[in-house]
Amino acid sequence: MTAENGKNRERGYLEIFQEVARLISMVLDPQQVMDLVVRRLPELLEVDAATIRLLDAGTNTFVLGAAHGLSDEYLSRGGIDTRETMDMLMKGRPVAKTGVDADPQYQHSAEAAREGIKSVLSLPIIFQEHIIGIMRLLTRKTRTFTPMEISFSMTLAEQIGVAISNGRVFKEMENQVDFLKEVHEISRLVNSTLDLNAILQTIVDKLPKIMGMKACTIRLLQPETNQLELAAASGLSPEYLKRGSIRREDSIFQALKGEPVAVYDAPNDPRVQYHDAIRSEGIKSILAVPIKKGEEIIGVLRLLTTEHHCFTASEVTFAAAVAEESGSAILNALTFRKINLLFNQIEENERFLQAIMDALQDRIIVVDGRKHVVMVNRSFLEQENLSENALLGRPYDLVIPWKSEEGQCPVQKVLETGETRTRTDRVPVNDHAQWLERSIFPVFDSTGRVEYAVETVRDVTSQKSLEQEKIAREKLAGVLETAGTVAHELNSPLFAALGTAQLLRDEMENAEQRREMDIILRNMRAMADLTKKMTAMTGFASKEYVGDARIIEFH
Repeated sequence: MTAENGKNRERGYLEIFQEVARLISMVLDPQQVMDLVVRRLPELLEVDAATIRLLDAGTNTFVLGAAHGLSDEYLSRGGIDTRETMDMLMKGRPVAKTGVDADPQYQHSAEAAREGIKSVLSLPIIFQEHIIGIMRLLTRKTRTFTPMEISFSMTLAEQIGVAISNGRVFKEMENQVDFLKEVHEISRLVNSTLDLNAILQTIVDKLPKIMGMKACTIRLLQPETNQLELAAASGLSPEYLKRGSIRREDSIFQALKGEPVAVYDAPNDPRVQYHDAIRSEGIKSILAVPIKKGEEIIGVLRLLTTEHHCFTASEVTFAAAVAEESGSAILNALTFRKINLLFNQIEENERFLQAIMDALQDRIIVVDGRKHVVMVNRSFLEQENLSENALLGRPYDLVIPWKSEEGQCPVQKVLETGETRTRTDRVPVNDHAQWLERSIFPVFDSTGRVEYAVETVRDVTSQKSLEQEKIAREKLAGVLETAGTVAHELNSPLFAALGTAQLLRDEMENAEQRREMDIILRNMRAMADLTKKMTAMTGFASKEYVGDARIIEFH
């Protein structure tokens, strides 16, 4: 090469460098930088295709960032290059190869042959002494890259690395400002309600729009099974959502450990399952972040894209911040739902208990530890002609119509001792007496303290009357049996004496003696009448006699 040709080549490189520098300075979005570079470099450097792959820290692999001039089939091949080449690139050294389509040592020679690729120049993209990616220049004609071309390309790669990094920094700063506003807005929305479904739907609807992504899902841990269950989703088909459980995915496992997980190439990444379903849905990248409340992880939030996307630090931080802020609102809503459920159960139990109490004919009254009325049944209200509002909360002693005749109130004793008590009281009502059977039993709390006392009151006046009648009948039967026995025992000697006395009277000649015998006979006949009454007796009545004595009048 002549000196003049060398100067022309150097001038051309300078022009190319200036053009590349001008182009990459026009945009600050790292994706736009990469797309611009791979489109313009082939024309400027007289190559057929270019690719840029970025290092994914999560898998320590290089994922495609931008490409031009190559088929999707070639780009989706399993590896990039041989291990030896990748090791050299990781050390910051460029690698140039020719005849890759026929090289038996090159593992992708068949793919290169189908694509028509013959020469490849692989260049590490370095920023601040760290490898952040790889740029590859490919030709369909055999080309030996000169040291000057390689050196120049390395300089371009470094410039591209600076541009990508600066673009990332600018994009992250821009995102941080926007994200800060959106975090505040989402926080305001999710904390404005305790409706769990509304909170979850707000998050999955808002977050993809803010971050420019396809879809979002939220799965919450179920305490009963310790399994993740889909709670809300947006932007995804029902078929995809029904693909099956994801509890065995490594990305989910890491997220449940509290670590955000970014998956660049979701259709091929081993950390996710259901690759066919992912391809059918058109998903390319996934970000999974834990939903936390303090140190407790209660679920996983996932963002999904339809284009390959390298999630920036600010995007991950924003998604994690939204997930954490949402965690508080979700936990509050879950707690509120549990409280509502508990109250509903309590109300249902109270309704059930009240229905049972109302079905009973006995009067029932429940008092708390302070001896205030907390519940009564319908029978109590109807028999006492009172309203529930007039009773609830009032002191027991002021509302009950019965009073204990003597000693301490049995309800008070039950509250103090925890022992069940039963008693029957005679209560005056208007112009008659009423008998009430009162049973009081305690209800204990979890500590064994008497929390309530339940009193059932039954009107046993009729039962008492029957008992008294039975006692009277039994007494009458005894009296009748005694009277009959006495009458029978008296009749035999009485009639014998009466006959003898009559004979004696008939034989008496003295008038005075006959008169006296007539008196005896009259008294004996009276006694006979009395024994006759005793045998015909059906009842008796007690009546006063002399002093404190009482006598019986036969019926």
